[in-house]
Amino acid sequence: MRKLFLSLAAMLFMAGIVLAAEVTLVSFDEKTKEVTVKEGDKEVKYKLTDKTKVSMVDKDGKSTEGTMEKAVKALSNEKAKGKLKFDIKTDKGDITEITMKGGKKGDK
Repeated sequence: MRKLFLSLAAMLFMAGIVLAAEVTLVSFDEKTKEVTVKEGDKEVKYKLTDKTKVSMVDKDGKSTEGTMEKAVKALSNEKAKGKLKFDIKTDKGDITEITMKGGKKGDK
């Protein structure tokens, strides 16, 4: 019984280390690369790092590797505040992976 409890506790701990969530952009500070997002009803601040993996998903669901520059450009757009939704995976206040959906109209 003790082994079962310990293995369950270890599994829950590992699941809590990297959290994935769909969030809505509240604000972005380009100088500090700090992203404030809305997760459910609460606002949380995370930081983009050099190790953050960026992915872009097009209208057809095809995922491609993105660049930090494209992510920063999208997050910096004033029109995106309160509207832009994207997926993030986090670890200790840092964004480890960001997946942005859609693209410019007319992109081929």
